[in-house]
Amino acid sequence: MYLVTLVGNLLTILAIASDQHLHTPMYFFLANLSFIDTCFSCTIVPKVLVNFQTQHHTISHAGCLVQMFFFIALALLDDFLLAVMAYDRYVAICLPLHYTTIMCPQRCLGLVAASWLCSHLLAFSLTHLMSQFSFCASHSIPHFFCDLLPLLKLACSDTRIFQVMMFAEAALAGVVPLTCVLVSYGHIIHTILGVSSAGRKHKIFSTCGSHLSVVMLYYGTLFLVYFQPSSSYSANTGMVASVVYTMVTPMLNPFIYSLRNRDMKGALWRLFSWGRYSTP
Repeated sequence: MYLVTLVGNLLTILAIASDQHLHTPMYFFLANLSFIDTCFSCTIVPKVLVNFQTQHHTISHAGCLVQMFFFIALALLDDFLLAVMAYDRYVAICLPLHYTTIMCPQRCLGLVAASWLCSHLLAFSLTHLMSQFSFCASHSIPHFFCDLLPLLKLACSDTRIFQVMMFAEAALAGVVPLTCVLVSYGHIIHTILGVSSAGRKHKIFSTCGSHLSVVMLYYGTLFLVYFQPSSSYSANTGMVASVVYTMVTPMLNPFIYSLRNRDMKGALWRLFSWGRYSTP
């Protein structure tokens, strides 16, 4: 699963970078999403594999905080980028004549840079607070990585401020981007209903269907885990949902975006053909 995730996402990045036809905002954001998914898997899966291989299930306090920081930052970055991709589709479908003006290279870079900055600042604030806690009940984490809620269950410090901040950040980085996605697709659906050409409707649905599939899978599991008080957290449910958004979703994303996309399939075919013909 880990190798499939790495190969699938790296091939997506290479195909987009090597094909001039894919140097558009939509594929620029997709390449960023693939890079984030690769980093996301590398943050968690290698340590899980080492623990499984050595049967030595330990991690240092500093290592746990570092893993938690990158996990939160990359998860929030996924949230923001999915919202940016929905906005890009809204502009392309609902405002096609203004697309090149609105989604200019500077704005695309600005949106991605702002997403990186916000996600890392929010992740740092939570990680810094977590580093102040003492863990006197147990040092055994009922999870396969250093996630927020399992660590909160072990803390013997007062965690009320942390929980308020966590829910505030969840609202900012979860509800706001999701609202952006829903509003964007509300406008897209309204535009589709006014289109008379069946061919154009099918093209719009095929373009947006992949993104919607990823959004529902990703947000569904995140809301299941994090939009609940820590007192009602279930370790088993949390682990199953975590497997979906840390391993399954990053693995499926390249297939979801590539198999239903003629341009991506063409770019991947040309990439493989170039590699074959370039071999002496």
